[in-house]
Amino acid sequence: MVTMEDVARLAGVSKMTVSNVVNNRDGVSDPVRERVLEAIHRSGYRVNVSARTLRSGRTGVIGLAVPEIGLPYFGHLAAHVIGAARRRGFHVSIEQTGAAAAGEADAIAHSRTLHFDGLILSAVALGRVDQQLADAGYPLVMLGEQDFGGRFDHVAMPNEEGTKAATAHLADQGCRRIALVTGSVLDDLNGRNDLNAVDAVDAVDEVNGQNDLNAGNAGNGGNAVNMATRRYRGYRAALAERGLDVHPPLVFPLDDASMEAGRDAAHRLAGSGRAIDGVVAVTDTVALGVLRGLADRGLRVPGDVRLIGFDDIPESRFAVPSLSTVAPDHRWMAERAVELLAQRIRSPLRPTGQYVAPFELVIRESTR
Repeated sequence: MVTMEDVARLAGVSKMTVSNVVNNRDGVSDPVRERVLEAIHRSGYRVNVSARTLRSGRTGVIGLAVPEIGLPYFGHLAAHVIGAARRRGFHVSIEQTGAAAAGEADAIAHSRTLHFDGLILSAVALGRVDQQLADAGYPLVMLGEQDFGGRFDHVAMPNEEGTKAATAHLADQGCRRIALVTGSVLDDLNGRNDLNAVDAVDAVDEVNGQNDLNAGNAGNGGNAVNMATRRYRGYRAALAERGLDVHPPLVFPLDDASMEAGRDAAHRLAGSGRAIDGVVAVTDTVALGVLRGLADRGLRVPGDVRLIGFDDIPESRFAVPSLSTVAPDHRWMAERAVELLAQRIRSPLRPTGQYVAPFELVIRESTR
């Protein structure tokens, strides 16, 4: 059995340093902490969680709450979070929120009731009133696209820059009528639920006379700016830089980000009579549905239409054709979120941190 002394020798540090790392104590520099964590990973060392709980009063369990574990992206992210947590001596309990404010608030409450050491929450619908549940010092790291006003540690996706790069890639490949298959856009703005009001994205800049991408104080709880909104902004910015106009009829909103919704959108796109030569899909899951829907209507990818997604889920590599995509660094996101939570557990009063994941554009057959 691998011991703490084995890890210390492998990392070139003292046994006390290894103990400080696995027990999430302060006083270890980031480079040394990373070296010890890598040694733990390479050696296969496992922390005795029961013994640690008796000593520290902590359970050694953190929560991960996501909208739907069945969606490939969240399953992929969860696997990385579990790995990152294990390397720090934590177990992970996973909960689904249903992308509802009540489910997200319940996840926070349950984590406290079950005495989890902290929670990583992928928040979609949690309003600012609901966020007060987390203001009592409970260790919490937020994932997602909402503006939390710097109140919580927050790890976000590169939504705008990633979608801008994806759209620019299609334009650079010669596409001139580029469609966006997206989620609901600002459906909480001023209480409206109008999936076709694409131009409502611009309206958020006018709320209370502000010119602020995070001016999300309208509607229920301030959720005006969401993932679809941010990705639409990136799409629009890329078109503007290439001298291409944004045509609202080329934006196809969805009720949900599923393959079936993507397929239905592709049917609408093919039947619209518009000469669309490129498609940016809001996620890879939606893009796989679009790929199927275009094939249903006899349109070839990339021969007739070039297609790009977002997320780089594993299934994207195996589609026919393989799917070009925006690839956020999922492992980076998981490592950052778990490390922020570990720091928050060790030092509850430390300043919050706001981070956006790096990404790369992965070019495959669907846009070549």
